[in-house]
Amino acid sequence: MKAFLTAALYQFVDLPDHVDMRDPLQACCEANGVKGTLLLAREGINGTIAGPAAGVNAVLAHLRADPRLARLPHKESWSDHAPFHRMKVRLKKEIVTLRVPGLDPSKTVGQYVKPQDWNALLADPDVLLIDTRNDYEVAIGTFEGAVNPNIRTFTELPAWLDAQPALQGEGRKPKVAMFCTGGIRCEKSTALMKMRGFDEVYHLEGGILKYLEEVPPEQSAWRGDCFVFDERVSVGHGLVTGPHELCRSCRWPLGPEDKASPHYVKGVSCAHCHDQRSPEEKERLAERQRQVELAEARGEVHVGARMPEHRE
Repeated sequence: MKAFLTAALYQFVDLPDHVDMRDPLQACCEANGVKGTLLLAREGINGTIAGPAAGVNAVLAHLRADPRLARLPHKESWSDHAPFHRMKVRLKKEIVTLRVPGLDPSKTVGQYVKPQDWNALLADPDVLLIDTRNDYEVAIGTFEGAVNPNIRTFTELPAWLDAQPALQGEGRKPKVAMFCTGGIRCEKSTALMKMRGFDEVYHLEGGILKYLEEVPPEQSAWRGDCFVFDERVSVGHGLVTGPHELCRSCRWPLGPEDKASPHYVKGVSCAHCHDQRSPEEKERLAERQRQVELAEARGEVHVGARMPEHRE
């Protein structure tokens, strides 16, 4: 039995007292040996936590004791190693940042499509399938036939949509299907499409992770691996940990081919960032990597300097 339970969760719900919720939630996580990141905002909660099963369940019970979060959904996975090394409960303006005033996914979103029905939707030639994730995520896997917006952050999606001729103009608007890792970004992106007057808007319920969990590989329209925001880096069908690791300099997910690049130096650089670091920065990263390897040799966990965070 794997020792660490990971729970990914989010809910759009009005939390005017979210600032007051922070300290009790942080204390509950620490008391139960749970680590990860939880975001609190007026619009709801979002995050991923991991730890012993009893501890994770205690945190979920703490959250669900609030009547507004009584039906808080979560997704579970297991791992042999701790996916996180710190616990952070953060206050944010949005639990997933899009910066569109007046957007409220708790009131209007696209139509949910269950994983087992997703392939049938994709088979419709009139459906425009859009991957709402960032460039580094799409790079290692996506659905066959999906449009890649090539965005660096989720906040760039509205501008990309504005630039698409097929999504502009008067008359009948196309059917649009959107997907993301766990579903939260699609709550906002489909709410945005509804705000813009699109009637037929769909999104994958539970996101890519639910699809990979429930749809057998032989029936799958997914190609590649799915990036995840923890130390697993990527997962495949059945949520089995994939072959990727993070570049400790820029956090790009690296597969076997990336690690064969002459620009790859473990803990220091990869083909995506080797020309973006000064010699001094590379030396600091190399020293950090030496400390990590020494800690591993002693059987310890080295958390050290914080890595650059992934763009939302």
